[in-house]
Amino acid sequence: MANKKQDNTNPRIADNKKAAYNYFFEERHEAGMVLEGWEVKALREGKVQLTDGYVMIRDGEMFIVGCQINPLKSASTHVNPDAIRTKKLLLHKEEIRRLTGKVEQKGYTLVPLNLHWKAGKVKCEIALAKGKAEHDKRDTIKDREGKREVERALKVHNR
Repeated sequence: MANKKQDNTNPRIADNKKAAYNYFFEERHEAGMVLEGWEVKALREGKVQLTDGYVMIRDGEMFIVGCQINPLKSASTHVNPDAIRTKKLLLHKEEIRRLTGKVEQKGYTLVPLNLHWKAGKVKCEIALAKGKAEHDKRDTIKDREGKREVERALKVHNR
């Protein structure tokens, strides 16, 4: 039997749900990631956490910091896995330059939103984001609870 492609019915690997609570998203971009072999295997098992991650621009290159990929127990003995290693993101130079200019503006930052599979490669969706004030966060909570109440009322009504 030849190489069978893995059935990726769910291309999402991990989501950063905390980002939507803390930030308003202005733009979204998809970036490739430079990973080691043990990291890809750990991603297939879902051993990743994005909530503390952020994107940093240094010397015209983008890096994701704080994205934790936990090694599998069966990791090779000749590899020293570092769970919180800084990983390079791959974008076109023009995109990096444009995002650098926007990040230098007051209040903007780059945050990772999710990791997903695309054509057998791991991609990271990043967003140019502006931090929310405390009252905006309260509004987000109020909207979420309002939607939940409506869903409950419809569920009871449909019975």
